Amino acid sequence: MQVSDFDFDLPDEQIARFPAEDRTGSRMLCLNGNSGIINHRQFADIESMLEPGDLLVLNNTRVIPARMYGQKETGGKIEVLIERVVEDNLALAQVRASKSPKPGSVLLLGNGSVRVVVEGRQDFLFILRFETSIFPILLEHGHMPLPPYIDREDGDSDRLRYQTVFAEKDGAVAAPTAGLHFDEALLARLEAKGVNKVFVTLHVGSGTYQPVRVDKIEDHVMHAEYIEVSEQVCQAVRETRARGCRVVAVGTTSVRSLESASASGEIQPFQGDSTIFIYPGYAFKSVDLMVTNFHLPQSTLLMLVSAFAGRDHVLRAYDEAVAQGYRFFSYGDAMLLERKTV
Repeated sequence: MQVSDFDFDLPDEQIARFPAEDRTGSRMLCLNGNSGIINHRQFADIESMLEPGDLLVLNNTRVIPARMYGQKETGGKIEVLIERVVEDNLALAQVRASKSPKPGSVLLLGNGSVRVVVEGRQDFLFILRFETSIFPILLEHGHMPLPPYIDREDGDSDRLRYQTVFAEKDGAVAAPTAGLHFDEALLARLEAKGVNKVFVTLHVGSGTYQPVRVDKIEDHVMHAEYIEVSEQVCQAVRETRARGCRVVAVGTTSVRSLESASASGEIQPFQGDSTIFIYPGYAFKSVDLMVTNFHLPQSTLLMLVSAFAGRDHVLRAYDEAVAQGYRFFSYGDAMLLERKTV
């Protein structure tokens, strides 16, 4: 298949630069992957659409304020985006500068008080060693790593809203955005209704926004992301499906986590990096419904949802969402997809 098979036109004004006033206040386009039928709802309506015994699978990664500004010791301005914390004081990062820093050079970040040594390169990333633990430094000096299409500086409110209410484990540099629509009250109502929930962890990397630079999607090599799927999650999935109830993955990250753990055909605990690439033709093993946002044209995430609900159905739904004025991408509206089974 060609990357160009996953394109659509989107007016710039439909890119959401700010979140909805209330987390549950977004619209939700519902798509049946078998029939292609589209319904327009509000996100809060998901409460009436899930049934007792269904299993909600949420990604509990926490977005770290991974973007820092500063200068080289020699004076040139730089921007650093931490991609992965490898050790307490060692990280892999993107570094934007007029001239790439050389191994052994020193970067001065934040207000100049944070001294970082460039130890080398790992592919396109720089290996950076901090003098002290990284996470406290990021909390004090870092900025929330808003996606490039939001094209504005982050504000204080983004530390709250570009984070799910159930975020727990530090490590993501992009939010699992489908989870942003849930607030504590909605989760409590779903629990009272008998909808179960479990948590996986996938630390979303900035590679999620990288364009696909090949013509044939089969030639694309996925970036690696760290995933944890526990035995508790696996057992909950097995029991849910044995009862004839549905596994509802919140976000493509939860889908990738569950399907990585199901690579053998049966879900098993998984911990480590995954490069799973899901595109049309993939046979899903552990997910029945998916909550997701709208994704970038020609992106691997659009390919994933097309595999789940059918490419033609998904692209028609995207065209309908554009025509109906939906808000797109990380701070935008939601979709509820029912898996294509025929």
